[in-house]
Amino acid sequence: MSRINASCTVSLVIPAAPGADRYPGLDLANSRLSMPAGQAVDLLGTPEDATRWLIERDLAPAGTVLHEICAGRLRALRERIRDLFAAHLQGTEPPAGSLAAINTALTRVPTAAELRWDPAAGLHRAAPHPTDQAVDHALGVLAASAADLLTGADAARLTACDSSPCIRYLLRTGRRHWCSVRCGDRARAARAYARRTDRT
Repeated sequence: MSRINASCTVSLVIPAAPGADRYPGLDLANSRLSMPAGQAVDLLGTPEDATRWLIERDLAPAGTVLHEICAGRLRALRERIRDLFAAHLQGTEPPAGSLAAINTALTRVPTAAELRWDPAAGLHRAAPHPTDQAVDHALGVLAASAADLLTGADAARLTACDSSPCIRYLLRTGRRHWCSVRCGDRARAARAYARRTDRT
């Protein structure tokens, strides 16, 4: 579950959508929410939020501190994954830029220290900054998770929540097309209201 501060005074608990526990990439795609009454929530909205999100999911070690540039990279990957999910559900060709972004994230995880040159030190091996390493690792894991979901057996179960204004994705189980009980209740109430209005 994710606890979010939607305002200074209200704290909401948003349960993870079905499948998000198995696919961190799905969890990332759902880190931007649209709530009733036009309220928007971004679990990665600030560097502190993004840091907390990664640490809570064991995608970065405790003590990691992200700056805005790294948080922005995480939010950008989220949007590319959402693009791929939307294209999958629409049965259309995915945006080339989104495919490229996923592939870049998959290949950015360093396996060895790079060879660098500097006039004072000459040729030397240097590892990336620890924060960059942590972010590159997290982005690689998240991109691989999204790729695994889109190319594996669960791809046929991927769907969008059927309750407006929700914008989350989930893995469908049975006839369930909602990411949470709250969304299911809202969708049923909307259908009941529509039936009552049609009768009048």
